Formats: sequence, C-alpha cells, structure tokens
Amino acid sequence: MAEVYSGSGDIHRSLALMWDYDDRPATRGPKPKLTLGAIVDTAVAVADAEGLEAVSMRRLAGELGVGVMSLYRHVPGKAELLDLMLERVNYVDHATDLGADWRLAMQALGRGLWALYTTHRWLPLVDQTRPLLGPNALRGLDVALAALERTGLTGQEQVAVIVAIDAFALSAARTHNSAQLAERITGVSNEEFWKAQEPVLTAAMESGRYPHVAGLDDDAFDMSGEALLEFGLQGLIDGFAVLVETRAGSPPAG
Repeated sequence: MAEVYSGSGDIHRSLALMWDYDDRPATRGPKPKLTLGAIVDTAVAVADAEGLEAVSMRRLAGELGVGVMSLYRHVPGKAELLDLMLERVNYVDHATDLGADWRLAMQALGRGLWALYTTHRWLPLVDQTRPLLGPNALRGLDVALAALERTGLTGQEQVAVIVAIDAFALSAARTHNSAQLAERITGVSNEEFWKAQEPVLTAAMESGRYPHVAGLDDDAFDMSGEALLEFGLQGLIDGFAVLVETRAGSPPAG
C-alpha cells in the first residue's frame, strides 16, 4: 500500500466536518437516506475487512446503495474521508478517566491503543505525524493528560510520555498485524516460515561465529505480541517513574 497521510486533503473542510458532526434526523420530514455517519462507518468497515486500499467512493456508493455523486454532498473526497475515519476510530473508550494511579493509567492507555491498532489493522499504516484534532482525538488526549496531572512532569514531558506509549503500542501492533497478514497473503504459517530456515540456521549456530545468538534459550523468539506489549509498557513506565519520583524530590523505589 502506498504511503497514506492524515491531513492531506482540505484541512478546513475536514475540521469543519469533525466539529460540526450531526447525524440527528430532522424534526420534520423523512429521515435522510444517507448521512455522513453512515458513510464514515461503512468506510471503516470496508477498511477493517479488506484494508484501506479497498476504500473508494465507488465502493462505498455500492455498499450504501446510492450514486457516487451523492457521497460528495457529504464529504469532499477520499482524503477528507480518511480524516473522518481516523477521528471516528482514534478514541480510547474511557467514560470518565483512567484512574488516579498514573502508572496504571498509562498501562491502560497502552493496552487500549494496542486494542485499537489490532482491531483496525489499517490504522498503524497511516502516517499521522500531522494529525487533525477533532473532538474524539482531543478527548482521548485530555483523559491521558488528566492521569499525568499530578506527576510533577512539565506539559511537554507529559505529552512526550503519551507519545512514547502510543509509538510503542503502534509499533508492536504493526509487527503483530504484519505477521498475521503475511500468513494470509503467502499461505505459509509463521511456524512453516521459520522451519524452512532451520537447516541453514542450525549450521550457522554450530559454526561458532554467533555465540550469543546460539546461547539463547529455545523460546527466546517465542514472545507473543501481547507479551511484548506488556514487557515494553512495564519498562517504559518504570523509566518514567524514575523521572516522576525525582520531580517529587524523593529517591526512586528500588
């Protein structure tokens, strides 16, 4: 899939649609057959099932049973539609907050992001270096910041903590998703893939040229995606805890 970027369309139109989102039926007259919400939801469903490359205005029109030009009365084009898709799914569902314990809150944030990125497997493939911030995205950020409010970290540091956790969850999920996708595309399981390399790798290990690799336990590469996520989150949070405790003027817990 070619590189896809958020915010690559008409930024003002995308933001207006995000912030003026209203699918409530009119108080009088028949309910409209087509709404912006239905278009976005259908686009997300197609992307979830077949990948982002399967999303086109023609495909969505067919799914919704309308003419292609009907879609353009609600959304300017595919770039703006992508922004709305990101806004729709980029939301970690926490009704009020992440709790008072910032460490548990960041752990919950990382797990929520993992669930988001593995449910919508196309999402980690979108470059969101320059995201458009709609109400859902801002709500998610606000909830995460609330959990860090009493840590003593500066605003810049709080944002950096959230960015680091998001980046790790995204990277772990992308690797996990890619392994599953490779199995589907090639028809070769991960076990079969590594089994095919076994004769060459065995000879390499017996050569003595790679002593540290050869010394690893047999299960060294068997960590699941979820286990990798938990391991990495724990390490990140432990590292940030040192900084938080330094800010509080007490030595870090040993």
